[in-house]
Amino acid sequence: MDQIIDFLTSKSLAEMAADPRVIFGVAVIFVLAVLFRWKYVLLFLFAIGATMAVLRYTSGGGTSEIIADRNMMLFIAGTIVIAVVLIYYLFIRD
Repeated sequence: MDQIIDFLTSKSLAEMAADPRVIFGVAVIFVLAVLFRWKYVLLFLFAIGATMAVLRYTSGGGTSEIIADRNMMLFIAGTIVIAVVLIYYLFIRD
């Protein structure tokens, strides 16, 4: 148990997302969620994965003001899309 806590506290979020053990664990949870039809777990995994994808896509670039504005707009649009999908599946579609 101490090794797991040390692993979680010593890594950054980007390093943890790229770790094969974490990817395997998320894949196992995803398969179980699909088999047992755990809607909230699937939506949580979607939200985390989509947010990580948006962050990774918008974090690159230079220091130019135009690039920073474009990245901010992409981040805002991506976050709004994620929020709309979550609201749709949580509240509208049932």
